[in-house]
Amino acid sequence: MATKILTDKAAAEKLTDAEKAMGEVPKSELTTGMQSMEKSTSIYSYAAPEKDKTKVKLKLSDEKVERIKAICALFDNNGGELISVLHLTQNELGYLPAEVQEVIAHSLKLSVAHVYGVVTFYSYFSMIPKGRFPISICTGTACYVRGAEKVLEEFKRQLNLKVGETTPDGKFSLNCLRCVGACGLAPVILVGEKVYARVAPDGVKAILDAYKEK
Repeated sequence: MATKILTDKAAAEKLTDAEKAMGEVPKSELTTGMQSMEKSTSIYSYAAPEKDKTKVKLKLSDEKVERIKAICALFDNNGGELISVLHLTQNELGYLPAEVQEVIAHSLKLSVAHVYGVVTFYSYFSMIPKGRFPISICTGTACYVRGAEKVLEEFKRQLNLKVGETTPDGKFSLNCLRCVGACGLAPVILVGEKVYARVAPDGVKAILDAYKEK
C-alpha cells in the first residue's frame, strides 16, 4: 500500500480529537519546526557546500582541508577509490574524525553516511588519534584460542589503557584487529607495521620496553 505523505498543513488539520484536547500545536509553529528539521544536519546526511567551499562541523585548518583535497585529487576524486583515499589520509593525519570524513565525502561526491560506514567497518581505520606506536592485538579465532585475550589484558594492565585509548604522552595506543592473516604465528600483535609472533603475556613488558626510549 502506497504511503501517503502529508504536508505540514494537512498534518496539522489531521489532528485527532484526543490530540486537540491536549492542546493543538499552532500551524505556524508546526511549519517553523518542520523547516528547522529540514535545515538541520547530521552525520548521516550531507548537503553539498555552496561554491565548492567545504564546510565541516569542527574547524579544520585551511591547510589540512587542502591536504585532504589533494589526496582525493590523486585518485581523480573517484568515489570508487574511497578506501585508498582513507588509507592515505589516515597515514597523513593519523586518524579520520568526522570533519575529515565530510571533506572526503564532498570531494568524492559521496554521502557522509557511506564514508562513515566504511571507516567504522574496517578495523584499520580510526576516528581517534593513534599513538606514535599503535599496538594492535589480533583477536581472530586462531589467536583467541591461543591466548590473545590474556595478551591483551597484559597490555591493558601495563599501559593502563582500555581498547581504543591512547597514553597521555601520545606514545602508545591500543586496538584490536579481527584477523591479520597470520594464523600460523598466533597469537600475533602488531606495533605499527612490525609483526610479533607467538606473543605470551610474559613477553609484553619486553616489547613495550623496546619502544619506551624511542
